[in-house]
Amino acid sequence: MTTHAIDAQADSLTNLASSAFGARVLFATDEWFAAAHNLLQPEEPVFIADKFTDFGKWMDGWESRRKRQPGHDWCIIELGLRGTIEALDIDTAFFTGNHAPRVSIQAMSLSSDKSTWPAALRALSDMAPSAERPMGRRATAEELRLAEQLRSHEWTELLPFTEMGAGYPETRHNFFRVQSQQPWTHLRVNMFPDGGIARVRVLGTVLMDWARVPETQLIDLVSSEHGGKVIKFNDAHYGHPKNLLAPGRSKTMADGWETARKKTRPPVLEANASTGLLQVPGKDWVVLKLGHPGVIQQVEVDTNHFKGNFPESCVVYGIAHTGSEAELIEDVDNTRLPWQTVLPRVKLQAHRQHYFSVEDGTVYAVAKPINYVKLEMFPDGGISRLRLMGFKRTSGSRL
Repeated sequence: MTTHAIDAQADSLTNLASSAFGARVLFATDEWFAAAHNLLQPEEPVFIADKFTDFGKWMDGWESRRKRQPGHDWCIIELGLRGTIEALDIDTAFFTGNHAPRVSIQAMSLSSDKSTWPAALRALSDMAPSAERPMGRRATAEELRLAEQLRSHEWTELLPFTEMGAGYPETRHNFFRVQSQQPWTHLRVNMFPDGGIARVRVLGTVLMDWARVPETQLIDLVSSEHGGKVIKFNDAHYGHPKNLLAPGRSKTMADGWETARKKTRPPVLEANASTGLLQVPGKDWVVLKLGHPGVIQQVEVDTNHFKGNFPESCVVYGIAHTGSEAELIEDVDNTRLPWQTVLPRVKLQAHRQHYFSVEDGTVYAVAKPINYVKLEMFPDGGISRLRLMGFKRTSGSRL
């Protein structure tokens, strides 16, 4: 399916090709106007009208020179996370008279053990810069020789030769569903014949080898790097809740989950005399699936950068659920299903990492392993990260 709009379900998937997860460009035929590593940036592309470089107009994406010789431009991407691919977003933002008119994509799945990779791919990986790739260059003869040895044009086709929309707001998102259940680790992105692409977002589900994680290892069960994902939420006016699961601390306020102000907020706010918590109607919520069932030992709620718009308080619930996810979504008031309190409602502060644990009594020990959690914040606002540190367990085990 080809559209110029990303559906909400796909937008909640993890971008396996984000540089935030370590995705890298291993090879590109030409990077004259703009380097291919820009394809992987997690931030939205921007346009700066009066910004130029020694090589021409600065663009926030990958842009090759105008082709004046046989062939077409292409690059090899090492995904940051191994996983199944459910959708592709080829974003041509701001490339209006210079976008790549046609694109195709092939994929390959390799072991996480780089010693088993083809020698040519290992060599390209070693040669790829650890920092940003420079612009104003084309592949060297040695890079091209190694890249051609991969025979990447014979990899599995995920996206056939397809027309792209230009980088105007209504046509920039070239969105495609992918019918594949196989995990992938590398992509070849082809531009026919040349031009520019702002971002390549590879939306899918992370497949982590949990067999290699001992039950004694404390691990973030909800991190997107470990397969955690957003199931449903009620509001993402300023920032998507999938940012909660991203690695590291947030770079800016935009790199978090932020909702709109509640229109139902009372004219004068009042607090409960015994708890000190605000008495407010409404809340914002997100349901998250853990990467693996487990028992939570520590909770971190980070309001980094949210200084005048942090939530007054929050609560975390957990559940061991084997039914449909629709049942979780419909239980807005937590009355139909046996949700258990993991973190009782606690007050939050601005621009701060809040730590809670079973050890200090602020996190409730839930005996049965859970596989879903619900984070609620009152009445609205922004949270940048949620960490749920715990131990993996099988669904039938107990503490």
